[in-house]
Amino acid sequence: MIVHCEERTVSPDRASVLAEVQVLLDARIAGSDRYGGAIRELWELAARRVGGGKLLRPILLLDTCAALRRAGQLGAEAPVGAADAAVVLRCAAALELLHFAFLLHDDVIDHDLVRRGEENLVGELHRRGSARGGTQRSLHWARSAGLLLGDQLLALVHQEVARLRVPERRRTMLLDLLDDAVAESAAGELLDVGLADGMIPPERTAVMTMTRSKTAAYSFELPLGMAAVLAGADSGTTDALRHAGRCAGTAFQLQDDLLSAFGDERLHGKDPWSDIREGKRTLLIEAARGTPAWPRIQEALGGQESGPRDGERLRMLLEQCGARARVEEEIRAQLAAARRALAPASSPVPAEVAQVIDQHLRRLEGRSR
Repeated sequence: MIVHCEERTVSPDRASVLAEVQVLLDARIAGSDRYGGAIRELWELAARRVGGGKLLRPILLLDTCAALRRAGQLGAEAPVGAADAAVVLRCAAALELLHFAFLLHDDVIDHDLVRRGEENLVGELHRRGSARGGTQRSLHWARSAGLLLGDQLLALVHQEVARLRVPERRRTMLLDLLDDAVAESAAGELLDVGLADGMIPPERTAVMTMTRSKTAAYSFELPLGMAAVLAGADSGTTDALRHAGRCAGTAFQLQDDLLSAFGDERLHGKDPWSDIREGKRTLLIEAARGTPAWPRIQEALGGQESGPRDGERLRMLLEQCGARARVEEEIRAQLAAARRALAPASSPVPAEVAQVIDQHLRRLEGRSR
């Protein structure tokens, strides 16, 4: 079956994930009536907005799990059973809801009202609320709603993973992976805020820890680890997949940092000057520290009125001082490390599985969104 989402034709796997996400959200919509119309409206808005991206995380889980099973029995345990397709699909849908929860929290923390070039959920609630009351009241309402909806989505994700029809040991492993990913992503986000606000010294170690933690843990390491558990992979294969995921996820976050500074806003959908206004201490900025351009770059960071002229000037400085080139080099190094973790000569990961994951890595190379 092929369905349409945001006027784009999507694959059967993508359609299945979106349908499963809708099942989970429909249940929440149906159960929200007892709290009043405002709560139902919030869940309905969430249902319309979730799944509008690339579905990177659920598709990575589905592709990897399928490849592991095609490769045959990998460990002492068999795959999850006769109903495994439904189990894996439910797990994939939970990953997309986890991503949406983190996006909501991120938008609240960063005071963003736009995502992918359009109003995000907080922005839409703010606009709707402005017609009912003052601007500041509606903004507070919208951000509170985004924060609390994100909390509820995190609870829903944990509930769904805990209810998967898998052996108890396997369920515990999945929950441990999920718990680690949530804890690490939250730590990475807090480091991000602490570095930007000057609460944490902007040392390279802290910047790299933040870069790895805020995205890699849940975007790549978690889907690959969950796929290994669901497919019954042995511990060596699971560890190798998680390590590859951590490296790939670090490269992914570094690419996001570059896109925020140098990318086309029409493609990646983020305000290109938001990182400047927020004074983000990414590796791109850290790479400029100690160069002759640093005093002028430091002066531009955190300027609340930063606009196109300031951004263009900062772009030029970051390029001329070599910061952009250093981050691009680090991205290549992280992708190479991911591939080494999957290389047949040194990895327990079956070649067929490594090839499938390498296809995902190739999509990261030179991405524009």
